[in-house]
Amino acid sequence: MDEECDYLFKAVLIGDSGVGKSNMLSRFAKDEFRLDSKPTIGVEFAYRNIRVKDKLIKAQIWDTAGQERFRAITSSYYRGALGALLVYDITRRSSYESVGRWLVELREFGGEDMVVILVGNKCDLGESREVEEEEGKEFAETEGLCFMETSALKNLNVEQVFLQMITKILEITSQRSLEAKMDEKPINLLNGKEIHVADDDDEVTATKQAPCCY
Repeated sequence: MDEECDYLFKAVLIGDSGVGKSNMLSRFAKDEFRLDSKPTIGVEFAYRNIRVKDKLIKAQIWDTAGQERFRAITSSYYRGALGALLVYDITRRSSYESVGRWLVELREFGGEDMVVILVGNKCDLGESREVEEEEGKEFAETEGLCFMETSALKNLNVEQVFLQMITKILEITSQRSLEAKMDEKPINLLNGKEIHVADDDDEVTATKQAPCCY
């Protein structure tokens, strides 16, 4: 039977084409890895239910295309996202050099409270490394981001990086909910169930008691 989730969180995967975003999502959502993975066209997404402390969260993860010709399409998908994994390939310095440009776009279209984690993927290919781990850490610290290296192929830190993002989103959402109650802010009700809503021009991104399907 379906369970009822406490929250629905939307997050996005961004970064250059070929850095391994799709396989990271496949690992997280289905524990799968495809060596013949093809570039994402437009946007794809997957769901996974995950329990954090006493809350059951439905994570809706959007995998955005990294190719330039899809940038105008994908920018609209930042709307309503509460978190983002900004991914580069540690064996391709050009993908790391693009991180600053992606971050500008993310901050332009994303919300101010968005949780962003910088991810150096393919850390299993250490012999081909072009970006040192310390370099990624220092950039993340400078920009106020979290940082982690992962390997979708070896399934190293993939679960952890998604869980870290979702946990931080939950902390921020819970704090905002508490502040709203303290301010006696009106909360919309839908069929007797509590709904946390964003600003009027944003979509609903954190829903209380949403139907949760596996």
